[in-house]
Amino acid sequence: MSSRFKSSFILIISFLLLLSCKNNEKSSPIQVVEQKPEIETGNYHENYLREISYIKTREDSSSTKGMVKLDGGNFMMGGNSSQARQDEFPRHKENIKAIWVDETEVTNAQFRDFVEATGYVTTAERSFEIKGKKYEPGALVFDPYNPEWWWKFEKRANWKHPTGANSDIKGKDSYPVVQVSWYDAMAYAKWAGKRLPTEAEYEYFNSGGNDTLIYHWGNDFEKAPEMVNFFQGNFPKQNTGEDKFEKKAPAKSFPANSYGLYETSGNVWEWCLDTYYPDAYSRLKERKDGYFNDFINMQQQKVIRGGSFLCSESYCTGYRNSARMSSAPDTGLEHTGFRCVKDI
Repeated sequence: MSSRFKSSFILIISFLLLLSCKNNEKSSPIQVVEQKPEIETGNYHENYLREISYIKTREDSSSTKGMVKLDGGNFMMGGNSSQARQDEFPRHKENIKAIWVDETEVTNAQFRDFVEATGYVTTAERSFEIKGKKYEPGALVFDPYNPEWWWKFEKRANWKHPTGANSDIKGKDSYPVVQVSWYDAMAYAKWAGKRLPTEAEYEYFNSGGNDTLIYHWGNDFEKAPEMVNFFQGNFPKQNTGEDKFEKKAPAKSFPANSYGLYETSGNVWEWCLDTYYPDAYSRLKERKDGYFNDFINMQQQKVIRGGSFLCSESYCTGYRNSARMSSAPDTGLEHTGFRCVKDI
């Protein structure tokens, strides 16, 4: 496709992402006004998925190098602490089939291999048009010093330039790729012979199969700086850096969980297959193949899991095992990436 949908509504979606992450929404300085752009969103989604379907799977797609095999099993999914939000209930039983899971988030080096092999152009690298006016490619970058909007659209920000044209990823091959949309993640997975995890699968492998844990390492938050990349201090301007990273961390910077998986919590949010519904756990009978795969329009967001380096105890606890979040599927953000799974 030569163009993509990007409007002020997408910016608002991203602000809503932060708002919904906040423990005390009343203190937020952001005023949100819903806008509904006049655009045929359904065709956009269908065309993008059609484009992805044309990507040829790589020759060594049967390889499970860099993956961990999980036998699967039953667990209780949903909120299990006082910090749990309404969309994490009701707590319910899930059955997970055996799968292979990427040890780490997909890295810059891995994503570069995909781009070089296929010539794929990410969402953030595509120009877009709104009501006949053309705009340059770009993505959303966090701006903690703007009191009204904490995210700004930065021209030419993309996976190779995460915070804008003057940034780069030189020497950061082992860092998780970011500024990738849900569509970009789906495209990579198609090429790799894998897929994105369902939301239930993500919670299962994030918790290491132990549904009594609040965090992947246990229930003791005091250990967090040693176990997860998150924001310590007064969000959003004063990060004390107790975990030794101001923003992203390279893969395997923190201890693996009990399944041998790295950074499933913190570092960057990770895309899941599911369409997001705040009442998803009350409508499980509507799922197909273990996830919500329907898609109404571009306002219908996709699930992201695991939290990021911007999550904190005072603002966002996305690194909790049961924490849910979402984002528009064509949105690139400097704290969102993904990992893949493979069916057995």
